[in-house]
Amino acid sequence: MMGVVSNDVISSAANPIVKRMRSLSQRRNRTREGAYVVEGVAPVWQAVEAGADIETFVMAPDLLGESPAVAMVADQERLGTPVARMSAELFTRLSNRDGPSGLAAIVRGRLGQLDNLTIDGESLFVAVHEVANPGNLGTIIRTADALGAAGVVLVGNTADPFAPLAVKASMGSLFAVPVVHEARLETVFDWAEAGGVATVTTSARAPVRLADVALRLPLMVVLGSERTGLPTDALARGSAQASITMHGRASSLNLAVAAGIILYEVRRQRG
Repeated sequence: MMGVVSNDVISSAANPIVKRMRSLSQRRNRTREGAYVVEGVAPVWQAVEAGADIETFVMAPDLLGESPAVAMVADQERLGTPVARMSAELFTRLSNRDGPSGLAAIVRGRLGQLDNLTIDGESLFVAVHEVANPGNLGTIIRTADALGAAGVVLVGNTADPFAPLAVKASMGSLFAVPVVHEARLETVFDWAEAGGVATVTTSARAPVRLADVALRLPLMVVLGSERTGLPTDALARGSAQASITMHGRASSLNLAVAAGIILYEVRRQRG
């Protein structure tokens, strides 16, 4: 944990907070240290409301201006969370965004394991195998949150959900939905079967239209990678195999869009 941060405004790139933020732009450092950077007023506020383990707030007073976030950060500072104040110029150089808001946080967090997920009769889960695009992954986490999923399972060699693009795309849902990792699809299917969770696998090759599949909870939606989809043996392990009907000239969908369609269909069938 970082120590108490001075009220002085940081303007030097040699400052330890700046070096730490830059270090956490690399996945290996995020994994080793169990920390990542969240940027933006809404995501940081959501992290606070979710009780995330915030190591340090980083704010640029000249960029935040009279934002209500100023008072929120002051309240957190009074409760003992360190706050680093930074010049607008330096914060902008560090930011991953055009027109940064002036608020970020270093948050401690690691991926959980399958056993961290709780199964009940209404549980809905999403499993994604080797998703490569962090923006897609963040959007899937956001969509899972919006449609009431109880967890997102990352399988195999996936994008990092703590990467800046994934964190940004999740829009704070990273703090609302448990995200866990498992190395092998086979283990995920075994876990679902042992817990009484049905699985629907998805592919353009699947023989049944999504609209014709009875989607009952508890359920896990299993999605393949953007480039290759699910392996044939994994597709066959689903309690049901479904395809999304195409009506236009496009022969495939963005992975996050497909996830949204399938999860919405689950909820639509629930009424």
